[in-house]
Amino acid sequence: MDAARLIRVAHSPDPDDAFMFYALVHGKIPTEGFRVEHVLKDIESLNRSALNGEYELTALSFHAYAYVAEKYVLLTSGASMGEGYGPILVAREDFGMEDLARIRIAVPGTLTTAFLVLRLIVPEVRHVVVPFDRIPEYVAEGRADAGLLIHEGQLTYPALGLRKILDLGQWWSKQTGLPLPLGGNAVRRDLGADVHGALSRWLAQSIAYALAHRDEALGYALRFGRGLDPESADRFVRMYVTELTLECGERGKAAIRQLLHMGYERGVLPHPVTVEFVE
Repeated sequence: MDAARLIRVAHSPDPDDAFMFYALVHGKIPTEGFRVEHVLKDIESLNRSALNGEYELTALSFHAYAYVAEKYVLLTSGASMGEGYGPILVAREDFGMEDLARIRIAVPGTLTTAFLVLRLIVPEVRHVVVPFDRIPEYVAEGRADAGLLIHEGQLTYPALGLRKILDLGQWWSKQTGLPLPLGGNAVRRDLGADVHGALSRWLAQSIAYALAHRDEALGYALRFGRGLDPESADRFVRMYVTELTLECGERGKAAIRQLLHMGYERGVLPHPVTVEFVE
């Protein structure tokens, strides 16, 4: 390994990612021989950056992985998966499943996994892309009929008088019996096996540290809660930092493969995807 090799670690400024990366950000994990630079961007921006292979280690949506699999290999740590829950559709009024193809839905990005799953349900969805943190207000103001919420919006939407009309994680669970794989972390293929192994260890150790020092890591994660109180921030982190985050295992790997297989099978993805992990 090169001395003081620069590794850019890119992840989203959200409570669950902040919790996962706390120990790495604060030097709790040894990274001898490397110079680590943290980059914070929203998930759709990270997805777009991954298309160009910009960062050595990056968080990304599993949907986006379909388009960057030749550049990146997935880590088995760091996945956000919903066990019977996930991104939600909200609206000002009640809509049924039969209405979803005709209404206009604000979505957080076309490379997000939430959008992929929505298209599995409604292939020709009428959508408009809106920054994820503006979607609740966008819908409340009547600028879209419904909104697809990721991150903490899944908890805070009732304050704007919105109602849940569909939980994509529940739909997925009924379809597959698997957790809904939303996002994970990937390392650039050109780094080589030794660096892959080091980055994989860092992330696993950082997550393990956070889980073992929960209050400490939550205190840091709260800085990224965008208005969440401590109880809500803890609830959100518990939703998306689980045992499957520490190590996705065969069940998590099966869920990721199933997601991308269904995406191709149903014509949402343009090609089949070979999913590979750093072992």
